[in-house]
Amino acid sequence: MADVKIATRESYGKALAELGKVNPDVVVFDADLAGATKTGTFKKEFPDRFFDFGIAEANMVGAAAGISTTGKIPFVSSFAMFVAGRAFEQVRNSVGYPHLNVKIGATHAGISVGEDGATHQCNEDIALMRSIPGMVVINPCDDIEARQAVFAAAEYNGPVYLRFGRLAVPAVNDENYKFQLGKGVQLKDGNKVSIIATGLMVARALEAAETLKEKGIDARVINIHTIKPIDRDIIIKAAKETDFIVTCEEHSVIGGLYSAVCEVVSQSAPCKVVPVAVMDTFGKSGPAAELLDVYGLNAENIVNKVLENIK
Repeated sequence: MADVKIATRESYGKALAELGKVNPDVVVFDADLAGATKTGTFKKEFPDRFFDFGIAEANMVGAAAGISTTGKIPFVSSFAMFVAGRAFEQVRNSVGYPHLNVKIGATHAGISVGEDGATHQCNEDIALMRSIPGMVVINPCDDIEARQAVFAAAEYNGPVYLRFGRLAVPAVNDENYKFQLGKGVQLKDGNKVSIIATGLMVARALEAAETLKEKGIDARVINIHTIKPIDRDIIIKAAKETDFIVTCEEHSVIGGLYSAVCEVVSQSAPCKVVPVAVMDTFGKSGPAAELLDVYGLNAENIVNKVLENIK
């Protein structure tokens, strides 16, 4: 992994500006947070294709639904808590129900929002978006994957939820990486345990695998960037070829990656699945890095979960 760390919200802003140059149908909507969501990067390049709706997320989503019917591709941007939470009804009824071509760029997701505290730390957004029929849910792990995911979302005809973080994260992928919608990525082979991770937990899963290797334990590491539709084949293969699975996510244990993986294996390849996640609790205010440790979202806890459950 590279030493340089970049927040995926930064990647989102840069990718939008790049996308705007090659696709004139792309427009960007924001809700008074262009500096934080980094959509201001697009605004500088294309001020006539950027619209600030103020603190009115529900109205913004409704307007995006409307403009999408004219052939435009709107990227709706705000904090995950506001666009997935506050505007859920509009996302469900105005975008999901008619299956419109609206892209939702949700930044500041998860516990790593840090000092903003529990009211802004959205650990439920993946669960909410997964519940909407036809909604694609993407949670990239680093800068390279995030930028490519934005382009993939624009190419896909239908609603897409893109989840980005505030905290800078290391690069997992190199410039040769090719994002494929709905396809998981095996980053490391192993035959004892499978560590399936998403978002910023992918880098931590790789770190945990190195520690386990030193202990003589072979860990397979899989990056699930598209949580819906999920790559069933790579999960079933992991369930059949390793003793058990550990899922790792910066999200509630309810309705996110853990739930999605359990749904797959319970139907096709029953095996034990152990979660590393926010365990059905609210967050609290504090430095992002410290909060990740407090809630067990680190390599040390992944290692401990493996050791506790290994045969």
